[in-house]
Amino acid sequence: MRGNSAGIVGVGSYAPSRKLTNSDLEKIVDTSDEWIRTRTGISERRICEDGVPTSEIAVIAARRAIAQAGISPEEIDLIICATVTPDMPFPAMGCIVQDKLGATRAAAFDLEAGCSGFMYALAVGTQFIESGVYENVLVCGADSLTRITDWTDRNTCVLFGDGGGAVLLKPVEEGYGVLSFQLGADGSGGDLLKMPAGGSLMPASRETVDKKLHTIKMAGNEVFKFAVKVMGDAAVKALEKAHVRTDEVKCFIPHQANMRIIEAAARRLGIGMDRVFVNLNKYGNTSCGSIPLALSEALELGRIKKGDIVVMVGFGAGLTWASNVVRWSY
Repeated sequence: MRGNSAGIVGVGSYAPSRKLTNSDLEKIVDTSDEWIRTRTGISERRICEDGVPTSEIAVIAARRAIAQAGISPEEIDLIICATVTPDMPFPAMGCIVQDKLGATRAAAFDLEAGCSGFMYALAVGTQFIESGVYENVLVCGADSLTRITDWTDRNTCVLFGDGGGAVLLKPVEEGYGVLSFQLGADGSGGDLLKMPAGGSLMPASRETVDKKLHTIKMAGNEVFKFAVKVMGDAAVKALEKAHVRTDEVKCFIPHQANMRIIEAAARRLGIGMDRVFVNLNKYGNTSCGSIPLALSEALELGRIKKGDIVVMVGFGAGLTWASNVVRWSY
């Protein structure tokens, strides 16, 4: 039984100004601009300056979302940060963000579900609003994947960038806001996409550093096959739960990982690319930052208006997947 309707009432995003183009990568590894663009759809990505942690991305995006929502940081009840690259293993990045924002009343924690993390966090935040426990929930998705990238691995180093976004959730008019979500996981595929070292299984040592085990390891072909199947299916199931037809979808925002995966998901949904929002070419895969960054740009460009049905879907390490259907409330 649903109580309040939970809706997004403010959105903000941030990407560093420093760019790394495909031409730049040609000087680092054996690759080419043509090879990267045709296989991924990426032309450039953003990289944080040295000394700038992921929390800074989240804080800048959060300030913009809060301002758009018209509230003060002191009014925030809860902060959920989705990330795979927190500033440090603990304390939670959510607590760091809380302090930097001055959100003194807010509870705060992190959520980790790979690149699906923002969608998971959005689903969790929605529950606090619908149940009436909280009035203002800030959900951040931010990552600095270039900090854990092996720049000698031509198959992965071309894919990732830094960036993120944030949304402010509040109760909204009935019939608007989050209509449904679909979450899933298959832990048997965990070895396909991981950072092996740095945890309790393989603590940091000279050997783990020398073997570059603190960087992203990915079985690209297997992850690709998984993503092509699950992205479309997850979106279809969320639409079914919301009792929304595919032809009612005004804007489809997929995780920005690979253009061929995005096109396959659109085909599975049966929607044209004119209804799909893509900014992958500018930012690459920003993990938890991917969907909120795209959502923010879609709004800025007038691709989403009040009453529009927006579908967001992602996949990530775990393996995980998540989708969400929203009737836009402003």
